[in-house]
Amino acid sequence: MPYDEGLAQRIREVVDDDPRISEKRMFGGVAFMANGNMAVGIIRDELMVRVGPEAYDAAIALPHARPMDFTGRPMRGFVQVAPAGFEDDADLRAWIARGVAFAVTQQKKPTRAKAAKKGGKPAAKRAQRAKAKPGRKR
Repeated sequence: MPYDEGLAQRIREVVDDDPRISEKRMFGGVAFMANGNMAVGIIRDELMVRVGPEAYDAAIALPHARPMDFTGRPMRGFVQVAPAGFEDDADLRAWIARGVAFAVTQQKKPTRAKAAKKGGKPAAKRAQRAKAKPGRKR
């Protein structure tokens, strides 16, 4: 799914000097991560912002914002903002600030591969599933 490269460039210009921010392909678009957690992203020509559950109701009450529901099911804590909601650079900066403010409060969860290396739950669950399947040879 294509995304608005012009919007991506505008976001890059805002976050360029912030060492906490990285860029990653996600949701068929592009996302900007703060300390490894999604802060803002782009789906087609719209902005998606992770504001968290506590700021969610206030965020969707803002002009041009709505629940993020590109999958058909709203994702609580995420909002989608129509292009009219971030035409002005100050509005775009404000949305980015909301997303970054929430993202930096989150602890990065280890990936399954890292958890498996450390003997975490994913590896233990896989071992249990393998034992539970009769007739499976190891």
